[in-house]
Amino acid sequence: MKKITRKVLYVLLTVSVLLGCALNIPVPVNAAAPEQMEVHFMDVGQGDATLVTCGGHAMLIDAGDDTKGTAIQNYLQKQKITKLDYLILTHPDADHIGGAPVVITKFKVGNVFVSNFEKDNKTYQKLIQSLDDKQIKLLTPKVNSRYTLGTASITILAPGKTYDNPNDSSIALLLKNGNRSFLFTGDAGEDAENDILKTGTDISADVYKVGHHGSRYSTSKDFFQAVDPFYAVISCGEGNSYGHPHAETLNTLRTSGVMVYRTDEAGTIVASTDGKSVSFNVPASESWKAGEPTGGSANSSTKAAAKPKTSASSKSQATTPAASAQTKPAADAGQAATPTVNEPSAAPATPPQNETAPAVEEKPQDSTPPATNGLTYVLNVKTKKFHNPSCHSLPTTNRQDSTESRDSIISQGYVPCKKCNP
Repeated sequence: MKKITRKVLYVLLTVSVLLGCALNIPVPVNAAAPEQMEVHFMDVGQGDATLVTCGGHAMLIDAGDDTKGTAIQNYLQKQKITKLDYLILTHPDADHIGGAPVVITKFKVGNVFVSNFEKDNKTYQKLIQSLDDKQIKLLTPKVNSRYTLGTASITILAPGKTYDNPNDSSIALLLKNGNRSFLFTGDAGEDAENDILKTGTDISADVYKVGHHGSRYSTSKDFFQAVDPFYAVISCGEGNSYGHPHAETLNTLRTSGVMVYRTDEAGTIVASTDGKSVSFNVPASESWKAGEPTGGSANSSTKAAAKPKTSASSKSQATTPAASAQTKPAADAGQAATPTVNEPSAAPATPPQNETAPAVEEKPQDSTPPATNGLTYVLNVKTKKFHNPSCHSLPTTNRQDSTESRDSIISQGYVPCKKCNP
């Protein structure tokens, strides 16, 4: 009976191909091998702007504030970008959409995605005017809608409803290339994060673009456990008036053993993946220093201009200068500083040995850690992940200890933790 069914299915598939898929039967297609994908977390001070390139295609997620438009334009041009397949503006706050009019004016833009939250201010009006001038229609993508960028896929996670504040209305998306994934949530807070969890979508990611610049009001406990990242990137301005990143968020990342990269320390950060592993162009942060709120944005700008950035210790710079981010030149006294995006070094994306965590690699499925007092694994019954007993990110809630075999646990629907690779 099985042979007949297979034969009939084969005939139907063949006919559907010959008829131009008129029978509407899905034809299996070999997935293309993942192309090299780069994610440029641009240093735009207290704001967000992320360039993604994959297989000759490009996408920009957010565009900093209105002082960074020209700097973003220059950075994209240096990356030889002439067209953006997507411009995704997660929500209408000025530090996310301010530079967008310059980008829309200077580059060809295929699709513009915006939040369902509108603001009645000059920054938002300039955005709408620039879209009208170019006759570009904006779209609020639906949850679970999928798009492609070269061999990478984009899955929209939020917003699934309307909110009373722009932050929770942020577009959230999961970017995946091969077996590696990146999560972006804009400035979404705990309420929006909980709504994403309620959808039941797998949001686990290798790289987590930390929500709301590292604010304590994002990266809630359950949400973070569901993401379970190996790396995290925080985009914020040095000495910003909000005190980002907050100590609570840094503590969450640190106690979970996550490698953290910060634009306020390293400048522009570039992550690269071939679909199998992830590497960064700069070393991970070792400071774990929370932001120090200042009296206002003017102080933040002055401090950023007066103090050059560095991503590594002086010893690391002396031995491996190519691995550190370039420093920002200070503005001359009495002259207005030209907005810049602190660019990465020209070094290859693979980080020097012993300076960053090893790339995330697949591990043979038959490896089993030694038992600890009869305990083989620790399960998270909510996220359906299982860990080695020695893992640094063991669950404190929804925990269940197990003495079962690896195969038995996997057969129950659990997946291995990405950090300890049990």
